[in-house]
Amino acid sequence: MGLLRSLAMLVLQLWLLRPLELGAQNVSNGNVDSARALDMMLQDYAYGAFVRPRTGIPYDGDVPSNMTGITVSAMRLRSGSLRRKGVKMYKEFEIPTGVIVHPYVKRLVLVYQNLGNWSIVYYPLPGYTYLSPVLGLLAYNASNLSATNLPELDIRASGEPFLVHFSSIRPAPAGSVPKCVWFDLGSLVNFSDVESGNTCSSKQQGHFSIVIESIAPSPSPTFPPPPPGPSPGPSGQAKKSSRSWVVVASVLGGLALLILLAMLVFWVQRYKKRKRIQRMERAAEAGEALRMRPIGDTKAPAATVTRTQPALEHEYVP
Repeated sequence: MGLLRSLAMLVLQLWLLRPLELGAQNVSNGNVDSARALDMMLQDYAYGAFVRPRTGIPYDGDVPSNMTGITVSAMRLRSGSLRRKGVKMYKEFEIPTGVIVHPYVKRLVLVYQNLGNWSIVYYPLPGYTYLSPVLGLLAYNASNLSATNLPELDIRASGEPFLVHFSSIRPAPAGSVPKCVWFDLGSLVNFSDVESGNTCSSKQQGHFSIVIESIAPSPSPTFPPPPPGPSPGPSGQAKKSSRSWVVVASVLGGLALLILLAMLVFWVQRYKKRKRIQRMERAAEAGEALRMRPIGDTKAPAATVTRTQPALEHEYVP
């Protein structure tokens, strides 16, 4: 069972590496599928950090070396406690009271993701530049801590929103306005204003980051259109007419050549047939025992005139 699980994870990792070859693209079904597959794999690595888990304590998971730069963590909570107390601080996330879990489970696991330099690979945003890595917060059922490929639970803030306090962020260039971006578990992308202290807020789980609009490249130089050329006069029309006649003559010549070839093939076949008949006639004349006489256009054998001599059937005559 462990071997099959390892092979499945290896195949999933190889499939996830495809976006590196494709580069940044628009948020499309292909990117969404890759991001969702990544969530499934990181859920497995996060659950692997639980050995003797204690409620409310975060445990950092290990990711393979070919995904260096991504960090993942898991924390198990009681649904009732989460709704009553919230979580003061889980990594960069501040979870308020009044969180509703659907469908209801007794215990759940909050999986934290920091995609680091892989952010633009799985969440490309054409026209925007990332100032911070993409951070994710997803909820799963905690009834079986060895389960894989679990569906996400739907957690929503009924009162105050979730807050994301970004600790690693690059300064924005002068004149640019940072924006919060939120990716839901589908293809929806939502932008909002950054709050004080590099903080973003949301009523739902998902993936978050801070971006700015990319500086538009300077427009390419424009050149005046070329002056209109002289209108085609009689000489131009004569050239077009001569080219048309050349095309027509070429087509007719090709047809004539095909007809000549067909006639030549037909004549060769008839010639070979006539020669074969002549050879058969000569062979027949050379081996004949009778004399041949012409009859019309053909020849026919003719026997010499002979008369059978009368003879008695018996020599004895009474």
